[in-house]
Amino acid sequence: MQHAVGAPLPPPHRPAAGWTQGAPHPAGPHAGPPGGPPAPQGPPHASQAPQGPHAPGAAPGHAPAPGWTPQAPQPQQPPQHAQRPPSRETTGHIQLPPGGPVPVPAPPPAAAPTDTGSTTLAVLLIGPAGAGKTTVAKHWAQHRRVPTAHISLDDVREWVCSGFADPQSGWNDQSEAQYRLARRTCGFAARNFLANGISCIVDDAVFPDRPVVGLGGWKRHVGPGLLPVVILPGLEIVLERNAQRSGNRRLSDEEVARIHGRMAGWYGSGLPIIDNSQYDVPTTARVLDEVLARSIASPPAW
Repeated sequence: MQHAVGAPLPPPHRPAAGWTQGAPHPAGPHAGPPGGPPAPQGPPHASQAPQGPHAPGAAPGHAPAPGWTPQAPQPQQPPQHAQRPPSRETTGHIQLPPGGPVPVPAPPPAAAPTDTGSTTLAVLLIGPAGAGKTTVAKHWAQHRRVPTAHISLDDVREWVCSGFADPQSGWNDQSEAQYRLARRTCGFAARNFLANGISCIVDDAVFPDRPVVGLGGWKRHVGPGLLPVVILPGLEIVLERNAQRSGNRRLSDEEVARIHGRMAGWYGSGLPIIDNSQYDVPTTARVLDEVLARSIASPPAW
């Protein structure tokens, strides 16, 4: 059908004059309408340019609209919701250094020879039941200027809920194995804390007459930079503090006296010993810091 006025209709499936090609058809970037001829794949070569009204792709009797030229296909854009590789700033992708043996710490500055508040340390606080080592260790960790963790061996040992082997019911292979497993777990935790810039203090009742299981085991688990300190008040103080305990951490007076007698073997061992019989918790923590500063300057042989 011919119109009375105006230019002839554009060829079927061709853009109208002055129209700029937009987004590709949903079927694909180069697909034409269903049932129609394929869309142009790019500008034709000069030798292949359409000549006259019957060029390939044009309907018979209908010339292309004035000013229309074939448009090259738009390059396909990547989807806007494409996944990006996680960056270091993305929560959940923090890289943690692996824990390794703790080296010997550097000596404190000469201006503050009795202050370790700015030094990253690994400390082993040794003492009998009732010596107050857990309370002192927690207070010392809470009041340092650098990040510090407190690792309680008894807390880690009590992670075992079903099948917990309580030595108060009789020492056996199972309770011995759980103590050793707890010490090794605490050692792994200490190494990981130190590798990530966090000091740590571990408290344990290590006996001097079992060096392979006691200090030797801690040295293997943590490293040569571990600083052991013994906290050993008088027997009367230990008995009084033990009486204030409850649960499976309260021992009989006979057991407390036996442990205290074995701990006396630390005298003459070369390790620093703090008698906190007349000290409160803040004073004991301050004395502990002074002892650690001297241990850093002159590490004990153990």
